[in-house]
Amino acid sequence: MMAAVSPASADVPGLETQWREIESLLKGQELRAGDSWYLLERRWFSQWKEFVKTGDQNSTSFPGQIDNTELFEDLESYRLKERLVENEDFIFVPAEAWHKLLSWYGMLPDQPALERKVVDLPSTLKVEVYPVEIFLCLHTDMESPILAQFSRVDTIDTIQKFMRHQLDILGCAETRIWMKSSDTSCERLRNMQLTVLDAGLSSGMTVIMETRNPDGTWPSSRPQIMRNSLDEHDSYRGQPGVCGLTNLGNTCFMNSALQCLSNIPPLTEYFLKNAYLEELNFTNPLGMKGEIAEAYADVIKQMWSGRHYAVVPHFFKTKVGHFASQFLGYQQHDSQELLSFLLDGLHEDLNRVKNKEYIELRDADGRPDQEVAEEAWRNHRRRNDSVIVDTFHGLFKSTLVCPECGKVSVTFDPFCYLSVPLPVSKERVMEIFFVSLDPAAKPVQHRVVVPKAGKVSDLCAALSKSTRVPANQMVVADVFNHRFYKIYHMDESLNCILDRDDIFVYELSSDSLDEEGDEVVLALYLRERSHYSSSSSYGTSLFGHPLLISVPRNKCTQEALYQVFLHRLARYVHLPDSSEEEVEDEDSPEEDLYNLQSNGLSENALSEDEADEENEQAGQSSQEEEGSESEAPNTEHPTKQQALSVPPNTITDRGSSEEESPTQRRAAERPRVKVNAEMHSGSPLSEDDDSFQDRHAIESQAKRKRHPHRRRRRLFAIQAVNSNGTTERGQGEGGNAFSFSSQPYVAIDWDPEMKKKYYDEAEAEKYVKDKSMDFTLKPSLIELQQCIELFTTVEVLEEENPWYCPTCKKHQLATKKLDLWSLPEVLIIHLKRFSYTKYAREKLDTIVEFPIRDLDFSRYLLKKTVPQDEPPSRYDLIAVSNHYGGLRDGHYTTFARNKDSGQWYYFDDSKVTCTTEDRIVTSAAYVLFYQRQDKISKPALSKPSTSTSDFMKEASFYGKEEADGEDSCPSMETD
Repeated sequence: MMAAVSPASADVPGLETQWREIESLLKGQELRAGDSWYLLERRWFSQWKEFVKTGDQNSTSFPGQIDNTELFEDLESYRLKERLVENEDFIFVPAEAWHKLLSWYGMLPDQPALERKVVDLPSTLKVEVYPVEIFLCLHTDMESPILAQFSRVDTIDTIQKFMRHQLDILGCAETRIWMKSSDTSCERLRNMQLTVLDAGLSSGMTVIMETRNPDGTWPSSRPQIMRNSLDEHDSYRGQPGVCGLTNLGNTCFMNSALQCLSNIPPLTEYFLKNAYLEELNFTNPLGMKGEIAEAYADVIKQMWSGRHYAVVPHFFKTKVGHFASQFLGYQQHDSQELLSFLLDGLHEDLNRVKNKEYIELRDADGRPDQEVAEEAWRNHRRRNDSVIVDTFHGLFKSTLVCPECGKVSVTFDPFCYLSVPLPVSKERVMEIFFVSLDPAAKPVQHRVVVPKAGKVSDLCAALSKSTRVPANQMVVADVFNHRFYKIYHMDESLNCILDRDDIFVYELSSDSLDEEGDEVVLALYLRERSHYSSSSSYGTSLFGHPLLISVPRNKCTQEALYQVFLHRLARYVHLPDSSEEEVEDEDSPEEDLYNLQSNGLSENALSEDEADEENEQAGQSSQEEEGSESEAPNTEHPTKQQALSVPPNTITDRGSSEEESPTQRRAAERPRVKVNAEMHSGSPLSEDDDSFQDRHAIESQAKRKRHPHRRRRRLFAIQAVNSNGTTERGQGEGGNAFSFSSQPYVAIDWDPEMKKKYYDEAEAEKYVKDKSMDFTLKPSLIELQQCIELFTTVEVLEEENPWYCPTCKKHQLATKKLDLWSLPEVLIIHLKRFSYTKYAREKLDTIVEFPIRDLDFSRYLLKKTVPQDEPPSRYDLIAVSNHYGGLRDGHYTTFARNKDSGQWYYFDDSKVTCTTEDRIVTSAAYVLFYQRQDKISKPALSKPSTSTSDFMKEASFYGKEEADGEDSCPSMETD
């Protein structure tokens, strides 16, 4: 309310002058958006006009003090009457005219001045008579709101300042306000520069103010705290900044990047001091409307409140995924990629340049480097001006030379971090198993050195030197889950073979090299059968190591292959002696079961002479080998592309066709009698049993009448299979099932009992180590300076990224050289450990030796003459982002130095422990953060106590029971 204003009579001009001044202001003043006009009661103004026109100071028409009583509903709330009409109930006077009248005549006690703003409505300017009436309240007291009026052109910042004053908010307290448009809907008012009109505020709405909690959270969005209870959380007091981040599911990459940025002093202090609030850019089309900056500020304030063991950055993760879809979900990502996005997002959200002007870039054209560099930096700052530029941006010189015309292009470009390559060896070490042609020889593990960009033939050539086996007699294969994952050709690249792959190299006979193709290379799998009691089917599961065997084409018959395979497996498959030999009828039920399966191996391949020889052998002793299995339906070899279509060890064979043949139906109706003379129930029959002897005599007599031949039982059966090791249905009828135009696969099927008796698993798994395995590779050490020198080395542009030469008028593979010109306060160095080419991807685990202190960049700066006021180029390490693991999986952690205490900490998601400088340099170091020495302030706090008694005392207080001795400090791990 405004107290009564009395006129200063000594300064009041004459009546004629009064009229002339006011009249000129009323006629000459135009409406401009945002200007103030005042309501004046028409009756008082009319009386004033009559008074001044009389020219008599003592006239009875003297209006007295300004009186707007007729415009108010009552004299307590001073609310305007509804439906007041301009020029009937009131008139508008400009601010200057109002202040003159007020100084000449004063105003009635307690009456407020009716100031109104000019608002810019669609297609018109208008003085608002009735302002917006809004209810204001604090989040802790929403039952007692304050009613206040604001112009539609007032900013949200005006409302916030008014609320802070009316609600007695401390100046140091951070606040934010919400617009409540309904009982269930609240919207955050983020842009303080928006007007009431643009924000959508209307009369009757409520604006709620909340203050940030001491722990850095907001009452409206308090995150889940990793504590047992709220009381325990409120009572915790720790070192600010020594706070973990909960892993939300593969978010260690995000936690590592956040911990590194959290421990960069100038950036963290900028947010802790709320300097960002004045620089939020809500209109930048390249930014995120200030949301990334606010989400990051919330995380930082919680981490540096000293009231959390760990915080849950769920809201920040959501915001990042919203603006960068590549980070949606919970897949593992690269911490450097997130760091790059975050720095760019923070820069655009906090860019002090609201309207970026277009600047045409100029080439050097022979001008001095100093002039071009200063021009480039000025142009950069005209469009980019933020705390990120102040802290992280430097300048390097880029020189391109056309290989055809010699055109030299020089530009100076800003950078936010340096991605430096690692000097890498052009060779790699591979561990393989060599399988000799000699059946008695065990596989030998070798370690060979091959070119990184080499081919499979290079691997065979290197192995040939130590085995003295010709390289052209070798076949390389990747073995996975007892089958061939891939069989490689000699011209295939070694880049497709990973270090963790199980690579076997098989020696083949020299006859397999015959161009006439008299031999075929068979891929041999080993399978174990498991019978089903409900049908005549059996399941199989792969076991052991597969083999590659070269076999003459004329020996691809059941009996010939059986002998070849027995010979090849002789080291761990022993033949039964005469006392162990099991003899069976050719037409036994068990053998019929096998014959029902589609094995793809036809006895039609026997010659007539072989058939005659078989007939001559009939009737001889049952101990001699006679004939072979009855002919089985032929199959067609499946395509190799099916190799990975069936999960391993879940193979089930059920016959060769959908419909049962008459032979199959007869076999299914025949009683199933096991060779070992056991009943279905599993109880063996005694030979003394009369019923057994009678039945045995009858069956034997009947069998002799039907089939006079007897033979030795085989140890295993042979099946044609696909690359997965499965026998497929409907593979064709008649002929030989092998397709010699592609890689044929066969399997030998073992009954569990036969496998147990004659297959030596322990012997089959044995292998020997070559002397090359005793050689231990020493990890190569690389100096960080080598990486920086490599970064500034001349290179030729790749074909995918040519340069357009303005002289040649075409794209050229120019030479490019980068040189450092100026360095920022905080220098980020990204070690390019991950190598991606169109042929291969790999991670380099080489140890890079980087200094903790006194990293001197003076010899790498192109600008040799440094002015006296130029900052030094010596840096100290303040943080490291680590990556453990390989390309497809891994884990990120952080080493960081606390800005307040100077103590180094190791951040592993929610776990935080003290560490020492001698543990920081590891092969996992991925992104390095250095701060220039002239900007490093001395620690304000002393380092944590390292005495055992103090530590045990604190550990007991927080429920911890771990101590690392003298060099330890409390471990901050969440419950």
